[in-house]
Parts: sequence; structure tokens; C-alpha cells
Amino acid sequence: MFERPGSGERAILVCVGLGHAPEPDRVEEFVALAKSAGAQVLEVLTATRKVAEPRFFLGTGKVEELRQRIVALGADLVVVDHALSPGQERNLEKELECRVLDRSGLILDIFAQRARTFEGKLQVERAQLQHMSTRLVRGWTHLERQKGGIGLRGPGETQLETDRRLIARRIKTLNDRLDKVLVQRETTRRERKRGSVPTVALVGYTNAGKSTLFNRLTSAGAYAADQLFATLDPTVRRLHLAPGLEIALADTVGFVRDLPHELVAAFRSTLQEAREADLLLHVIDAADPERSERVAQVIEVLESIGAESLPQIAVFNKIDRSGEAPHVELAEGGSVDRLWLSAQTGAGVDLLLQALHAQLGADLYHCIITVPPRAGRARAQLFEAGAVLAERKLDDGGIELEVSLRRREIERICREAGLELPAEVAPCAPGERFLQSPKRAAARAAG
Repeated sequence: MFERPGSGERAILVCVGLGHAPEPDRVEEFVALAKSAGAQVLEVLTATRKVAEPRFFLGTGKVEELRQRIVALGADLVVVDHALSPGQERNLEKELECRVLDRSGLILDIFAQRARTFEGKLQVERAQLQHMSTRLVRGWTHLERQKGGIGLRGPGETQLETDRRLIARRIKTLNDRLDKVLVQRETTRRERKRGSVPTVALVGYTNAGKSTLFNRLTSAGAYAADQLFATLDPTVRRLHLAPGLEIALADTVGFVRDLPHELVAAFRSTLQEAREADLLLHVIDAADPERSERVAQVIEVLESIGAESLPQIAVFNKIDRSGEAPHVELAEGGSVDRLWLSAQTGAGVDLLLQALHAQLGADLYHCIITVPPRAGRARAQLFEAGAVLAERKLDDGGIELEVSLRRREIERICREAGLELPAEVAPCAPGERFLQSPKRAAARAAG
């Protein structure tokens, strides 16, 4: 039996199209995935089959061609752009005498390299172990303790059974630790909701520019690079939009076609930031010729986590590459539907900030609150919320505050401090002069 080598980065990639030739964009994306994992791509082989061959997934002719290319190029790794069954993977390794990795294993490896936080490392390890548990058969037969023959029969345990038991035990430990992390995340979310802080989550296809936009808005310094899955661990930062209006902006993991089920399940708690957000910013690469397919893949993942019905704004990023000007398009009800910007240059980011203000500041109110000397805590809460526009001292030692804040927060602070509700509470309707497409603006100017 072929013994799997411990390392190998000189790779031959195999792209297979079932029923049709592999699409060029899929081949290009697969090459980018392999390079993101650190592979040295020696050659890309393509094949077309009506159905997958049960034993190798590839046809016997393609397997023979692949074996010859491995010898000629000195490759030590073959990566197949498809999910292989454990049996197909083992059969290919035995036939090629080379380590074989499928698409799921490749993405798992990238995630393992990108994980930085404690939670991310736990989630990746659990997904890897679940993937590995189906691929132990006949991998380590030389270490079995059970053997046949005179004097060797009897009770014993194979190395396979030992490995399975150790993996199951480790997965249970990881689940227990992740449950504790999930409780901590839930506590943080409850605190945000209690403080009436709306959450906005950045979602989108990998390498669409989510982290660059996140850094542009929050100056968080999150890692951003022109590579697939540059960001894995979620990052949440507060963003001040207007007096009394702060949001929690969350940068989430990028999506990709055929995302392994192990990862969708493993990162369900991480993607909870997207599922429980008040608004989703769907970041799209405006310069990507296949952007419609990318959008469909993102929608599919959002549906798998139950986030497809949340309010969304489609943010078309990288207009510095596509040559478009910053602008917005409105939905039928007047809300922002699509917005074009460049996170790299900052063009159009002001439109996004105003759109967030219009979307999330609908219940923002302006009023005057009189705070007596005994209610210093209420004054501190209003300043802490960034809601105070002006302050004036009164003759009796009290303070008159001009504030802009959500009505329910105004009522809560006044109720807890025993203050009278302001007599006049007027809504702060954000201006809508920027919420217009170029065509609509031209029509209004002409009219």
C-alpha cells in the first residue's frame, strides 16, 4: 500500500467537467485556490466526462497521462477540482504513487493557514478531523496490531480503530470548547442588542474586497490581500455614523462555489454574525466578468445559514478597475438597492455612509432633555452614546441637553433616571439628495 508523504507543494491540478468542458473561470479560480494554499502549480490538466468513473473519478486514460506527467515534472501532489470519495482518493494515490487532494481538502488547508483566532482554529481543526475520519481506511495497515497466522491470533486493536477513537474524542473536546465560545458570542450580541446597536455584516464572494472596505470604514487594520480567503476570522468594530447613531460592522469569511459542507457546518456560529445582522452589505467585484455567478453562489450560502431574507444593499466594489463612476440605484420603495464604490481609492464611500445613515437612522429623533443635578448618570449615558449635540447650564444647577438618539433609548434613559419625557420629539429624517441614480438625477435636473 502507498504510504502518504508528509509534505509536498509541487502540484499538478486536474479540472474535470461532467457533461461539458471545464469553464475557463472555474479553472482560473481553482489555480488561484491552489496558489493561495502555497502550491507551486506545475501544470493544469483538463478532462471532460459524461459521468464520474466509480474507481478513479477520472478515466483510465487520463490516469495514465497523469502518471506520466508526474514522473516528467517531478510532482509530489495532485489536486482534483472536485469532491472525491475516500475510495477514489485512495485508489488514485495507489495508482499514481503520489499524494492526492480533492477540492474540499484544498479549501480546508487554506482555512487552516488563515485561522488566527482561538475560535477559528478550533473550527478549522474540527472540520479537518471530520474530513479526515472518512479517509483512514487502509492508510496505515503497516501499524496494525492484529495479524493472522499461528500464534498471532487473538484480541487486539488495529491502528485504524485507535485513530478513529482518538479523532472522535478530539472532536468531542473541540465541540465542548466551541460551545463555550458560542456562549461568549451570544453574550456579546445580547449586549449590543440591549444597547440598541444595529449590526451590519459584510458578506460576499472571496476576494471581492470586503476587508479593504472594512478597513476603509473603520480603520481597523484587518488583514487584506489580493488572494482567496485572505480573511477567515470575523472582526467586529463600532462605526459612528451620526450623533446618537453607532453601528457594529462585522467582516465575515468570504464564500466560494462548492464550499465544503464541513466548513459550512463548522463556521455556522461565525456566520451567525451575518444571520443575525440588521443589514447585509453584499460586496461584489464590479470588475469580475463572472459576477452574476458569484452573486448566485453567495445567495446559495446565505440560504444555507438562514440569512436570505435579511435586508441587503448590493455594494459593487473595485470601480477603479471597471471604470464606472460612484453612484447609487434605488428600489421601488425609495431605499438604496445598489451602490458603486472603490474601497481602494475611497471613491463613493461617502455615499455608502449616507446610505447606512438613511437605512438605519429612520428611528433617530431630535429633542431637548433637561437633566437635574441629581441625574448625572443620565448625562453620562447620553454623552457615552454620542448623542449630545449641544449643552447649556441652567440657573438651578441642571443641564439642558440637545440630543439626537433613538426614541426608545431616549425613553429608556429618562425612565431609568426618573426624568420627564421631552415635550417635543421630532424625527431626524436623513436627507435623500444623494439617493438617486445618474439617470434619475438627470431627469430631475431636466424637469
